[in-house]
Amino acid sequence: MFAGDLASFLDFIRQHGDAAYAFLTLYSMANSLLLAIFAGYAAQAGALGYEQALAGCWAGTFAGDVVRFWVGRRFGTRWLGSFPRLQRAVETAARLANRHHVWMILIHRYPRIIRNVAGFAYGASTLGWPRFLALNFIGAGLWAGIAVSTGYAFGYVSDRTMSDALSAFGLAMLVAFLLLGWFLTRRLERVMERD
Repeated sequence: MFAGDLASFLDFIRQHGDAAYAFLTLYSMANSLLLAIFAGYAAQAGALGYEQALAGCWAGTFAGDVVRFWVGRRFGTRWLGSFPRLQRAVETAARLANRHHVWMILIHRYPRIIRNVAGFAYGASTLGWPRFLALNFIGAGLWAGIAVSTGYAFGYVSDRTMSDALSAFGLAMLVAFLLLGWFLTRRLERVMERD
């Protein structure tokens, strides 16, 4: 029953491709790693085009961080006054971005804890628009390429190693893979919290 549901869901995505790409792009504005991985899996299954899924994830995550950068540049951190913990996190990230913006922009999409506040922090830092846009474009492309390709590779391996009778096992492996990705990002967050 579960495998049939996945096949039906993939068929639904296939039938509504344009809407699926639009949803993927919009949702990627939040740097959703799991959705990008699933997009790669769906591309391998033929429900999405690999290049289109990659482009949607790349465009979405790039645009999301541009919007957050603009908000950070325009309003700084004062608008976060009602959320002191979040305000401290953004201010700390802005201080780090002043010194380490290159590596931060390249990796901030992976740890969940800074994924969505980093763009605000970059805007609140001294980082200029041209440098941010160039680094953000590269970082978004790397993130999209890694996430979509990981899902595609998982789909390829599961497709090659499992028969139709084991498709429920394949779905379980996908869920296990997604949970492992979530677990690893949580571990990375804890390490970053200690520093």
